[in-house]
Amino acid sequence: MPLKSALKIGTVRETTFVVEPQHCIEFATDGMPAVLSTPNLIGILERTARQAIAPFLAADERSVGVELDLRHLAPSPLGAKVTATARVIGTTGRFVDFQIEARDEQELIIRGIHKRAVVNAASFTKRVQSKTR
Repeated sequence: MPLKSALKIGTVRETTFVVEPQHCIEFATDGMPAVLSTPNLIGILERTARQAIAPFLAADERSVGVELDLRHLAPSPLGAKVTATARVIGTTGRFVDFQIEARDEQELIIRGIHKRAVVNAASFTKRVQSKTR
């Protein structure tokens, strides 16, 4: 499924946020500090990648995450300012590959590769509905 317009290698999107309680690990008790959780960070990175290519999609297209290869390298405490970055590093057919990373004000906290597939929204909906019958 081709994108409506030419997506360029190097297209980038950034999302900056402050780590709030809802972003933190749920086991921050008994001496364990409140830090940004990996699942929340992955969600923000995926959303950033989706937003990076959204302007290049046709009205009936969406992108869905299909692959992640990440290393969570360092903790970010409650109140830290974090910037998540998604950069297009390749395209093959309906797939778009991203280099993703996030940094807090002191260091790189996560880095990896993320792949998204461009899908037709109506076809995808039919496929999901076939599983709910």
